[in-house]
Amino acid sequence: MKSLLEALEEGRLLELPDGDKLRSIELLSHLVEAIPDIGSKRDILKGVMEREAQANTGMGRGVACPHCRTPDEGELRCAVGWSPKGIAYGSPDGKPVHFIILYYVPDSERNAYLKEVSGLAKAISASEESFEVISAMPDIHAVRDKLLDWVGLALAGAVPDAKARMIKLEAKEAIVSSRESMPPMMVAQGARFLPFRLISHQGGCLVLCNDPRLAESLEGNAELPSRIALSREFDLGQWRVAVLSESIFARDRKEYTAIAIEMG
Repeated sequence: MKSLLEALEEGRLLELPDGDKLRSIELLSHLVEAIPDIGSKRDILKGVMEREAQANTGMGRGVACPHCRTPDEGELRCAVGWSPKGIAYGSPDGKPVHFIILYYVPDSERNAYLKEVSGLAKAISASEESFEVISAMPDIHAVRDKLLDWVGLALAGAVPDAKARMIKLEAKEAIVSSRESMPPMMVAQGARFLPFRLISHQGGCLVLCNDPRLAESLEGNAELPSRIALSREFDLGQWRVAVLSESIFARDRKEYTAIAIEMG
């Protein structure tokens, strides 16, 4: 369950803005593309939807695990979306989906992906929770805790109980300690969702993204580096910025991966 734990620890959990399946998968695809070692080298949305056309990835009980397979090297990664209203997904049990866990699956990680999804399915089944319980989660923090419970149940079948409890406890402590600095993202309906990288240095900053207007807007804002240093999610002009990760280099240089959400 390594990739799911990493997604929760690194803040790749968001509240989905509406009940549209394609829009929800698009948002999660962009979130995965914002991971530094993945970037935009693959059209993840296209890959996911091609797989989805072959077979629906709804697991039942309000959970779906869409995925994009790729010949690229790398690690198994995922991002998680929660829909309070539910999404008409076409799952085998006919129930709307409230949890979408979207996976990026390099060829070398196919067995790891199958093992993780199998463990997740067994954990959901072992928890014996009804669809009504899953659909009534009150907030995104409760969602985090439930996902951690499932991780603990999945690990219990693969490693000794003591180690499973320790892994779950360490993950929960890491998530709790990062809640203030890396809050879950709340995305409004109709927003544009644009991943970017920011290089901060003594002379200013450089924004790397595929949208020229976003790059110009962010680079022209002198407050951007200081705002990122103070908070992991904030509003800056017409953009809401959510920082996903930070890397520190020599000469006070920093690299951030982030998402810019254009409101309205």
